[in-house]
Amino acid sequence: MPGKTENISLISFGYFDRGLLDKVSVFVEHELGFPVRIREGFLDLSEFYDPARRQYNGTSLLKKIESDFADANTKTLGLFNVDLFIPILTYIFGQAFLNGNAGIVSVYRFGNERYGMKPDPELLASRLRKEIIHELGHMFGLIHCTDPVCVMRSGSYVEDIDQKGHDFCNSCRQKLI
Repeated sequence: MPGKTENISLISFGYFDRGLLDKVSVFVEHELGFPVRIREGFLDLSEFYDPARRQYNGTSLLKKIESDFADANTKTLGLFNVDLFIPILTYIFGQAFLNGNAGIVSVYRFGNERYGMKPDPELLASRLRKEIIHELGHMFGLIHCTDPVCVMRSGSYVEDIDQKGHDFCNSCRQKLI
C-alpha cells in the first residue's frame, strides 16, 4: 500500500468490550495488511456536545483525534459510543480525512437494541468491522465506490452497512496497491 504507514491504531474512548475490539482488529489486519494496535484514550467529550442537536460534532472530534492522537506513520481511528453528526447530515457512523492519518467511528447506531430488536453481538461486530475498514479506506485515499458489495460503498443507514461486504472490491483493492 502507498505511503509510510507502519501500523493502525484503534483508540477506544469510553467503554468498549475488549473481546469485540480484538475480534474486529484481526479482520482489519487481514484486510489491510498492517498490524493493529488497540489502546484506550481519554477525552472530555463535553466540548464536542451540541445541546441543540443532542449529538456530538464529528468534525470537531476528528480534528481533535488528528491533533492530539495521530502521528505521521500511523493511521489512527478514534472509537466512540456517542451519536455523531456533521452540520449537513442528521448523523454519521464515521468520518476520516482522505489520505490522512485520522478518523473516527461510533458504534452508537450499530446495536440492534436502538431499533427495537434483540441484541446481536455478531451483527454489531460486523457493522463495526465494516465501518472501521471503510474509514481506513478513506485514510488510504479511497473514495466511495458504486460496487454494491464493496466496503467502500457509501452508507446512510445501518441497513446499507448490513448489505455491503466486509472487503474491498477488486477495483478499490487495486488502488490500494
